[in-house]
Amino acid sequence: MVDSGVPAQSIFKAYDIRGIVGQTLTEPVVRQIGAALGLAAREKGVKAIVVGRDGRLSGPALIAALAEGINRAGLDAIDIGMVPTPVVYYATYELGTGSGVAVTGSHNPPEYNGLKMMVAGETLYGDAIRALYDSIVADGFEARLAGITPGTTRSADLGEAYLGRITGDVKLARPMKIAVDCGNGVAGALAPELYRRLGCEVIELFCEVDGNFPNHHPDPAHPENLQDLIRCLRETDAEIGLAFDGDGDRLGVVTKDGQIVYPDRQLMLFAQDVLTRVPGGQIIYDVKCSRNVARHVREHGGEPLMWRTGHSLVKAKLRETGAPLAGEMSGHIFFKERWYGFDDGLYAGARLLEILAREADPSRLLNALPNAPTTPELQLKTAEGENFALVERLRREAKFERATEVITIDGVRAEYPDGFGLARPSNTTPVVVLRFEADDDAALARIQDDFRRAILAVAPDAKLPF
Repeated sequence: MVDSGVPAQSIFKAYDIRGIVGQTLTEPVVRQIGAALGLAAREKGVKAIVVGRDGRLSGPALIAALAEGINRAGLDAIDIGMVPTPVVYYATYELGTGSGVAVTGSHNPPEYNGLKMMVAGETLYGDAIRALYDSIVADGFEARLAGITPGTTRSADLGEAYLGRITGDVKLARPMKIAVDCGNGVAGALAPELYRRLGCEVIELFCEVDGNFPNHHPDPAHPENLQDLIRCLRETDAEIGLAFDGDGDRLGVVTKDGQIVYPDRQLMLFAQDVLTRVPGGQIIYDVKCSRNVARHVREHGGEPLMWRTGHSLVKAKLRETGAPLAGEMSGHIFFKERWYGFDDGLYAGARLLEILAREADPSRLLNALPNAPTTPELQLKTAEGENFALVERLRREAKFERATEVITIDGVRAEYPDGFGLARPSNTTPVVVLRFEADDDAALARIQDDFRRAILAVAPDAKLPF
């Protein structure tokens, strides 16, 4: 069968484009997406688009197809090679394009790949991504491209500039010995070198870039992927462990005594530090984060702002508000103070080390951050699209009698005097994401009972995961 290059609508997700290589994501499809993106960028006065890729085996062929498509639309492509996604974002500033595409499957299995896109300073999400599909399938797409003088593709190496920018900004009070687990993702190409330049002795775990991910999945959000790092900290004299996802835009942290410091608690420490230099600053956090984030921010003189989940949505809110810092439970941390406001796991790791190097016992500082009994993300599976309908019914009809507030900016989050419960539709898979936190186990059980009643009232057949 000849691949026509007409993409399946299903690969156009809320925050990115993502599909299975050779099936829904092929070179002709990526070429057409590049052309559509080029046309959209032209309308905003863009002249060139940075392209970079992660370490997946399909990356070289797909980035070449992407550049061809961009060239067809009359724009130049600047290929910065195999780099973490944050380096693509950095290059859009350093090279003045404001526009870039990372060819990455992020933390997904090896057979996946995808595109994270930024045009004229804005990360594409939602309708802007769907508009690319509409453009490709619309009558006259090829006619719009006809007669355009093609652009060219050139190469650039931003690795040294990126490392220099961070080492010029971040200073450690003392040398540290750390363990770094890159899960064979693309962060391995730069992370160990970065931390050595900052003065660290680095124990490397799986820092060889290998798109087969032969050791463990490159996703620090799941504890099973951090077990090698925990073991390394136990068996060596490393003080702290850092882990990265497949494309390097998310950070995982493990203490010397094997505790996982989840991203909402990382955000508390970063906020505490940033607010010493930006008193009264606004700190953005997503609806999945702990209630302790808001308390901690207020205690340190800041203004907490809860927002919707999704790295693109948080970046847009950061631009709108001018906040110095934002973070998501998924591990995306966004520094605007001293940095650019995009999510960067390697830079977040450097900022963490800067704080920890002032301490004789870094783990004690991390373990002292506010904590509470909490559930992991629980998933209620639904039919395609039904997750949105279910949560909408919950929003309209559910009564949470003991709740002090019900927040509906992204799903339904019921706040109680001693905890919270959340139900929100995933934008990437047909599930309702559920999360619960409370001051103690009894309160946690009671809040879950409240949500159990509410969900079964609007969806009696729901197979609840708690």
